[in-house]
Amino acid sequence: MTRAYDSIAEGYAAMNETSLLNEYYNRPALAEMAGDVTGLRVLDAGCGSGPIYADLRAGGAIVTGIDSSAGMVEQAALRLGHDADLVVADIGETLPFDDSIFDLVVASQALHYLREWEPTLVEFRRILKPGGRLIVSEEHPSATFLGDRLSGGSSEYFGVRRRTEQWNLGGKSAELVFWDRPLHAMTDAFASAGFRITTISEPAPSAAAYERFPEEFADRPSGRFLAFLLFELESSKG
Repeated sequence: MTRAYDSIAEGYAAMNETSLLNEYYNRPALAEMAGDVTGLRVLDAGCGSGPIYADLRAGGAIVTGIDSSAGMVEQAALRLGHDADLVVADIGETLPFDDSIFDLVVASQALHYLREWEPTLVEFRRILKPGGRLIVSEEHPSATFLGDRLSGGSSEYFGVRRRTEQWNLGGKSAELVFWDRPLHAMTDAFASAGFRITTISEPAPSAAAYERFPEEFADRPSGRFLAFLLFELESSKG
């Protein structure tokens, strides 16, 4: 994934600025779940081009961002300024931080690149202070399963499934690999790593989304759609 995102980094950053799912759905939902972050030390794990980092910093947090793609970290530095605390690091490996130093870890659309979640979740728990929070945003398992079925893919919901997509952004092409899993596999991984679920959210889009993308909501009386699932977790250590 590192090389793939390096090749499309600029195009991906540009897409995020106008995307319904990222700019008007995931990003505001994460900010709401994070709440008041004034003075908190926060890790943006899989920071990409830095939109979540920007929101956390604007809210008064002391933020560190990591991403395995040097190209995405470069895009984040262009957005945030070269004084931003950004590190090229892979969430699938041992993280370059001491124990118990973060109040909050935010992992937005990052875990689905990993076949195994538990080692990374254990690392998140290690670097969190006692009682610290982890916020995870992932593709809704029902949405990925229905997508597989409609595209003629796997009809098995309960296993961990490999999904490959070809992305074309900014004149560049990259093949991305995702690992989809059922809800119980997500919650089992959280519990095994020592986290307690405090909130599960199927968020609505921000108010601005309805004006910006009216055609997307014409046949949705509830104003909601099946896309992402957000978890707020608390470290059980301490």
